[in-house]
Amino acid sequence: MNKLILSVILAGLLAACASTPEQSPAKVEDRTPAAPITAEPAKSEPAPKVTAIERKPVVATPTPAAAANPLKDPGNILSKRSIFFEYDSDAVKDEYKPLITAHATYLKQNSSAKATIQGNTDERGSREYNLALGQRRADAVKQMMTLLGAPEAQLEAVSFGEEKPRATGKDDTSYAENRRDDIVYQGE
Repeated sequence: MNKLILSVILAGLLAACASTPEQSPAKVEDRTPAAPITAEPAKSEPAPKVTAIERKPVVATPTPAAAANPLKDPGNILSKRSIFFEYDSDAVKDEYKPLITAHATYLKQNSSAKATIQGNTDERGSREYNLALGQRRADAVKQMMTLLGAPEAQLEAVSFGEEKPRATGKDDTSYAENRRDDIVYQGE
């Protein structure tokens, strides 16, 4: 009997569905985005981070590795380490004073940093003369840096004379490259 009642109910439901007039399909709003959505944010801008408390986007700014060490940042004056001199002279040219000032300030602000000022000459002159001239050049830069506030304990002045040439030619351009002081920091 239960089967009979169930069959009658089913037949009634099917008849009711068949007698319903056809309805027009529901209208669907088009929400297709104008630009395709990607899973990754654009490479030029970092993805915003949302904190749980404020619900405001927080953009993390990446720190360049070069900013961590200004001595190696090519855009920083501290990456420049050579001071060039005229022939047979230990006078510091005005154009190198900002460079020396920057290094003196760096040493003043970084008490653990130590620098060696290496005096160099071209090959003209005797070995002894060139060692003495290289030492005068290194001492001139060291004195200027200490007058600008760099602690003397952080500085050392040495001479290589003609022993450490940057250029090996026998012309004025090569000689000019070799008449220099190099500022070298400990650990480099």
